[in-house]
Amino acid sequence: MNQILAAFIFFTRLPFWKIKEVPKECFKHVVSYWSFSGWLTGGVMALICWGASTILPHGVAIILGLTSRLLVTGALHEDGLADFFDGFGGGTDRESTLRIMKDSHIGSYGVLGLIIYYLLAYNLLIVLPLSVIPFVLLCGDTWSKFVSSNIINYLPYARKEEESKSKMVYTRMNFREVVMSVIGGILPLILLPPSYWPVCIFPILVFFFTCRMMKRRLNGYTGDCCGALFLLSEMSFWLGSVMSIYIQ
Repeated sequence: MNQILAAFIFFTRLPFWKIKEVPKECFKHVVSYWSFSGWLTGGVMALICWGASTILPHGVAIILGLTSRLLVTGALHEDGLADFFDGFGGGTDRESTLRIMKDSHIGSYGVLGLIIYYLLAYNLLIVLPLSVIPFVLLCGDTWSKFVSSNIINYLPYARKEEESKSKMVYTRMNFREVVMSVIGGILPLILLPPSYWPVCIFPILVFFFTCRMMKRRLNGYTGDCCGALFLLSEMSFWLGSVMSIYIQ
């Protein structure tokens, strides 16, 4: 329970730290329970989008849903995505890429990457049936976090612990944590119409492609890479959902 609470504290800005003091060691395992934080962030998006759609236009409800997660997480993953675009766009080797990613200032690649990302997000989600969007938002969040969490098992950390932004290196999953991560990612899929289940393959493909790119450039991953991988995986989930409409 401490590990799940640590994940809620780490991945959101909500005051879960007031519930109880969590041992510092638990924060080394938060990625293993990342998918459970998706129940909250994805659930908030789904609820806000559904509620807003009852009184506001379709497009406005989607924007409010996406914005709600930004507020809950403090744009934690978006910051990682921007740094990832800056680093891999402006860097030419391992050292320059890591240096750029650690810089707190956002560059042109990061700005353009976020703009394009949310333009794609809006235009993909608005194509989906309104009755399905809340479930796609919830399941895309949890499934993509489960898939992305496996980066800590697939790649080593690219920096020294003291050089990381959080001053912490995530611990690889043990068998129990793998099982918990799977549960956190798969259970919400029960709510998604079965015709959409095949889209789960898209985040897996993005995972292997992106991790291979990280391995070639960095020979590892960083916290920014985790956030970027999640958002790119989630985008592929939304893309697959739209494609499934035209295939049906």
